[in-house]
Amino acid sequence: MKPRITVITLGVDDLDRALAFYRDGLGLPTEGIIGTEFEHGAVAFFDLQAGMKLAIWKRRDLAHEAKVPLVSPSSTEMTIGHNVGSKEEVDRIMEIARQAGAVITDPAHDTFWGGYSGHFMDPDGHLWEIVWNPAWETNDEVDG
Repeated sequence: MKPRITVITLGVDDLDRALAFYRDGLGLPTEGIIGTEFEHGAVAFFDLQAGMKLAIWKRRDLAHEAKVPLVSPSSTEMTIGHNVGSKEEVDRIMEIARQAGAVITDPAHDTFWGGYSGHFMDPDGHLWEIVWNPAWETNDEVDG
């Protein structure tokens, strides 16, 4: 297996609400909800960097597709890390997320390892970490 991930799919309870959060609140580019003509097919994709995509799909449809039981969601299963180029950028994105309706679970702060980070939950409880790591380059100058 090559070390490559192309899509991260988040199961959501309300596809329209999740679309509004990610598109309108966080400003992620998307063509909106597609696949509504198919049973279990409604999904929205958001373009990320280097061809990577974030998808939102109804939890029950994801469970159906993967042939796994639909269980209660847990915010402690994983985090989605968004690395940025400065402490100020962490603060700015945390505020954008708060205004979009995210729950700030861990306000931005200096970390024990020398970085700066904060955490928020989206409306479906998915946990995001917004982080500045002084040892990592983000290529924000190139990506815009």
